[in-house]
Order: sequence, then C-alpha cells, then structure tokens
Amino acid sequence: MRHFGHIAPEVRQRLFHREPCAFTADSPARLLAAALGATLYSPATRPRLADDIVKQAGNGVVSMVLCLEDSIDDADVAAGEENLVRQFTGLAARPGTDLPLLFVRVRAPEQIPDLVRRLGPAARLLSGFVLPKFTEKRGTPFLKALTAAENDSGRRLFAMPVLESPELLYRESRVETLEGISRAVDKYRDRVLALRLGVTDFCSSYGLRRAPDMTAYDIQIVASVIADVVNMLARADGTGFTVTGPVWEYFRASERMFKPQLRQSPFLEVQAVELRERLIEHAMDGLLREISLDQANGLLGKTCIHPSHVLPVHALSVVSHEEFSDAQDIVRPERGGGGVLRSAYTNKMNEVKPHRAWAERTLLRAEVFGVAKEDVGFVELLAAGIPG
Repeated sequence: MRHFGHIAPEVRQRLFHREPCAFTADSPARLLAAALGATLYSPATRPRLADDIVKQAGNGVVSMVLCLEDSIDDADVAAGEENLVRQFTGLAARPGTDLPLLFVRVRAPEQIPDLVRRLGPAARLLSGFVLPKFTEKRGTPFLKALTAAENDSGRRLFAMPVLESPELLYRESRVETLEGISRAVDKYRDRVLALRLGVTDFCSSYGLRRAPDMTAYDIQIVASVIADVVNMLARADGTGFTVTGPVWEYFRASERMFKPQLRQSPFLEVQAVELRERLIEHAMDGLLREISLDQANGLLGKTCIHPSHVLPVHALSVVSHEEFSDAQDIVRPERGGGGVLRSAYTNKMNEVKPHRAWAERTLLRAEVFGVAKEDVGFVELLAAGIPG
C-alpha cells in the first residue's frame, strides 16, 4: 500500500516531486507509525464490514480501527466479536485484495488472546489492538495480553493506547498519570505503535463539545492536556512516541460532499479561493484548521469517524517542496558541525542544530506522504485524490 496509491500513476507524477513510498503491514514500526495517516474508525457490528474495508482501501484509506468499545451498545459486544471473526475470515479468502492496516478496539484485556485464537489463520490480516482509557494500572494488563497473544500466534501485533481517562484531564493527577503511562509504554516500547488522544472523553468530563467552527485547541482545558501529552510522551530525543490527532466529529451525510466543488474539470480549473470558500460553507474549515494545528503541535495522523475526513488529512500531510528543501539542507553531512544558512527559497534562516529534529521528522513524513512539486498545493492534492 501507499498514500495516494488509489490515483492514477500519471496523476501522481504531475503532483509529486517525490512520490509516497510503498509499505506493508510488515514494514518497520517507525515507518508504520508515521504512515497511519487518517485512521478510520468503524463499528465492528457492520454487516458488510469486509466490503466496507475493501471499499475504503480503494479510496485511499491505509489504516482502520474496527471498534468493539464505545461505538457499539454493551449488549452487542458478543455479536460484534462474532461478526468480526466472520468478516476477517471472508477477507482472508479474497486472494490479492489490498487491505489497510487493521486494528481492533477492545474493551477488556481477555478479548485480545480470545479474538486472535478465534481468528485463526485470518489473524494474519490483523496489525494490532487499540487499548481504551489507558493508564498504567488499566493499560498494563492489555499490554501483557497483547504480548501473550503475539507469542501464541507468531504474528507481530501492535498496541495503540488511547489517552482519554479523567485522571489525565484533572490537573491534580495529570503529571502522576502521565508518568505512569510513560513507564508502561516504555516497558513495551517495541509493541506500542502510536498513542491516540481521546478528546471526546476529555470534553465529556466537563460537559463540553466544540462547535464545527472551533478546533480542539480552542477548548483550553483540552489544549492543555494535548500540550502536556506532547511534552512528556512525544519528545524528539529518542524517548518519545508518535501521538495522533483527536477525532473530528462533524460531517455531511453524503461522502460525495467534495464532488460538486472539485469535479468541475479533469485537473482543477476551480480557483483555490473559490474552493476554500465552498469548503467553509460545508463546515470543513474547522477540520482543516485543526489538522494544521495538530501538525504544528507535534501530532501526526488523526482519528477519523467519516470517510470524507480522510483525504483532507492526507493532503495536508504531504510535505511541501519548500519544507523538503529546508529539511534536506539541514541534514546534509557537511552540516554536522552546526551553523546557520539561508534557505534555498531565500525567505528564512535554517539553524542546523536546533532545526535538525524537525528536519528528520519532516523527511520521514516525506517518505510516507510524498513531496509535492513546487507549484502543487493542498487544493490540487485534494482534487486529484477524490475517488471516481
């Protein structure tokens, strides 16, 4: 799989200075963590779940979470598990089918080995599990269960803990909770692919809900948690983890919401300003701003609950030609001694030592999302990526 792999090769050649790399579920963890992109959540109870997975893969989705937790009723858990096993078994019987990275969000640690056992050979399609309401005390049993299931199945399985508990939100317990989470995930570092933020649960603790024209960063109590999570768990000194952006809750009923704005020509005759105005009319401006703020605050990828959110996340994750040029200049071997240099675009100064971590992070994002050509921006990427 690869980002923008669903669009024609000749279109990719027009868009990208460097195309996104190909990767598989067996690629190195560091690459997969950066490549998660827009992780699309789906209830595990959907009757045509296998077909949904194949369809979304064809539309550019590279990671999905099949949820047995908050998205389904307590009474439907057993049926959801049965459906999950049945749908995975059906998927495994489709040879040559391209699939995204697949994760299951469970409720209890014992579900992990039980599901892996029940999946049997179809467990080869599974990349790992999403662990809800993660703290050191609650999360460690999940990580132990995942390790046991991995050993029993012989299949590499990743964990994606969700940071959403009230202890993390409350000021008096936040630092202690973060220290405990840090101990737990560091002990199982090789198994933890990324940490996910559960902002909806944070808002719930105070009866809050952001409006469609606001971002998570406009809710100050939520913004403070994000800052502390990044501060303690996403450092660029080798101790940090990939932290993904919070879910965006708003969408229009139709997945074809972009088409009236973007399918007016084979390759974008609509002016960028007009497109931007129309996106705002459709309550997407908040999403676009939040994605940009996610990246500015050290988050990579995003939890998504609607297919229409996927392409904006991926389009805004592509590295611009200017960013790529700066990053390459900073990491050149001859720059190892530090210093300051003028950017190739002659509009900024690049300080080699302070900007090196940024440059390395940018080059990793460039590897998985690609580098746009000089004259290609978000609008062109968004237009080209809309499925037929």
